[in-house]
Amino acid sequence: MNALNEAAAAALTRLRAERPLIHQITNYVVMNDTANATLHIGASPVMAHAAEEVAEMVQYAGALVLNYGTLSGPWIEAMLLAGRAANRLGVPIVLDPVGAGATRLRTETGHLLLEELNISIVRGNAGEIAALAGAGGKVKGVDSLGTEGDPVEAARRAARAWGGVVAMTGKRDIITDGERAIGVDNGDAWLQTRTGTGCVSTAITGAFAAVEKDYVVAAASALAAYGVAAEAAAAGDPPGPASFHLALFDALYHLTPEDVRRKARFVEL
Repeated sequence: MNALNEAAAAALTRLRAERPLIHQITNYVVMNDTANATLHIGASPVMAHAAEEVAEMVQYAGALVLNYGTLSGPWIEAMLLAGRAANRLGVPIVLDPVGAGATRLRTETGHLLLEELNISIVRGNAGEIAALAGAGGKVKGVDSLGTEGDPVEAARRAARAWGGVVAMTGKRDIITDGERAIGVDNGDAWLQTRTGTGCVSTAITGAFAAVEKDYVVAAASALAAYGVAAEAAAAGDPPGPASFHLALFDALYHLTPEDVRRKARFVEL
């Protein structure tokens, strides 16, 4: 899909030139990693979650990322305040429903945010997306155990129901707005050895959404760029997960638009 390869490379070029602020209300487990990944891909991170300041912070942001991996009542309030401000200002929102389907609180919080806010992109694993959409997703803790039936059709149904883009990540990432559907085949098995790699993909998706208003293209470009970086990190034959982790962040920093243009593997679904 040469046109999409060109679009992804162009999006990374704009991202590096504009360096948008990405406001993230995200979980404690991954906060340092997602901040650094945002910085290394070319954007500027801010991790603000106090209810007293989130609406004010959003006005400076190119995108808002909501990740409820370490969920609590005050964070739900902050996400709603920030999300409503983002909607008023036309700032795209990327939602990561970590562990949806594992507990009632996580599932109900995902439903609440989707009902109350205009979410541009929902990035989650197959179990989380299917659980939120009522399509039989299976989750253990925050790990996906898969979904029933065709994952492409499940993602399409979810996108239609929510009125936004779904980015379902897995061995093949699936990105759809309910009509168009694109697969991304970049990535490496080393990503499964580190906690928070899905959350990092959400942060990078937020960065691309800040500079690309076709959110199917934004999500596909982000996941391809992340996958290309993961492949570069794995090519150094890391001896273990910690070495891969360091190599991945170096690869994100050194990633070029030409790398994305040549190495992104998109499939029309």
